[in-house]
Amino acid sequence: MTQPPPTPGAASAPGDSVVSTAKPNVVLGVGGGIAAYKVCDLLRRLTESGHRVRVVPTAAALEFVGAATWAALSGQPVTADPFDDVHEVPHVRIGKAAELVVVAPATANLIAKAAHGLADDLLTNTLLTARCPILFAAAMHTEMWEHPATQANVATLRSRGITVLDPAVGRLTGSDTGRGRLPEPAEIFAISQLMLADETARAAGQSVADLTGKHVLVSAGGTREHLDPVRYLGNSSSGKQGYALARIAAARGAKVTLVAANSELADPAGVQVVPVTSTRELYDEITGRAVDADAIVMAAAPADFRPADVAGHKIKKTADGSVPAVSLVQNPDILATISHDRRRTDQVIVGFAAETGDEQHTVIELARAKLERKGCDLLVVNDVSGGKVFGSDTNEAVILDRDGGALPFPSGSKDALAGVIWNLVATHWH
Repeated sequence: MTQPPPTPGAASAPGDSVVSTAKPNVVLGVGGGIAAYKVCDLLRRLTESGHRVRVVPTAAALEFVGAATWAALSGQPVTADPFDDVHEVPHVRIGKAAELVVVAPATANLIAKAAHGLADDLLTNTLLTARCPILFAAAMHTEMWEHPATQANVATLRSRGITVLDPAVGRLTGSDTGRGRLPEPAEIFAISQLMLADETARAAGQSVADLTGKHVLVSAGGTREHLDPVRYLGNSSSGKQGYALARIAAARGAKVTLVAANSELADPAGVQVVPVTSTRELYDEITGRAVDADAIVMAAAPADFRPADVAGHKIKKTADGSVPAVSLVQNPDILATISHDRRRTDQVIVGFAAETGDEQHTVIELARAKLERKGCDLLVVNDVSGGKVFGSDTNEAVILDRDGGALPFPSGSKDALAGVIWNLVATHWH
């Protein structure tokens, strides 16, 4: 397998150039929204990872969280006024020294100012002078986000190479619910690290949005096959790898649909999440959406079998201690179906194989046979002997392709593996 060129999200991939261990300077711009209090957690994550962080709030942001809080957490001076310490020319110096600018929450007003190049405070001046990647994490009421003016401003920023995270769906201020929540701090932090991982893009001030214009379909989690209203057959998949794939694809500009089976993870920002329970529900959603996808990554762990009959009530213990027999039937093979029935020659399909090997065959031998049988383009092989991989924040895999190539991925974060997978998908498109 030819090693793809390194792109954002794959700094730890085998064969990539060694990146500097120095922690870059980050500017954290804070907009005037109620979600400003959540940004304290994001600041903590950035500083604890070793970054030097300069917080630049707007005047409105200081109505929600005071300058003393930002200064104490960052260890740096905090002001919203470009005329403070004017001899140091902060409106130019801060932006020029930054290697990443993160704006959270990015309100409708702040997005509009940035899109039109307005500079009436220290943060908007900093945005104009920065020549590094910029990440906006949007947060506002649903009506404000959906307004044509906001959507046009977001499109303008993205056209300039700025990464704009769509707001998450959930509870807003008051009793309102909808799209408009600030993405979780952990989500923003993960994407900021993705952007910082690529020194070439950072030096050029480029966005990581190399998947813009692509629609990708990702599955995640483990299915459940009910025996009765209480019990089910399931597996140990946490969904973390599938969610990482969805999160990284969205950060790189793709339109992402995530079909999630029984996961308790927070929805990735900017991703359409479709919840399912059983393998048949997963089959229906994936096959129904497959034709519109440029790439499909089947990271979910669907059950191979389901009970032939589902009891309408909880199965009770018997007085004589006898155990009821459970008759199983085979579930449809989702990966084989979408691979063999694909209607688009430009579509890339990626499967996952959790293998343990047996007395006659190694994990890779079994995976090679599965790749041939399923008909997908790439197969990500996990050795899950002893419960490895499931539920972990790290992964270790070998990625096989149809031409006989094999790319090992030594133990690393699931975000990093997701970056490598999307690199390979992009190589197939090209």
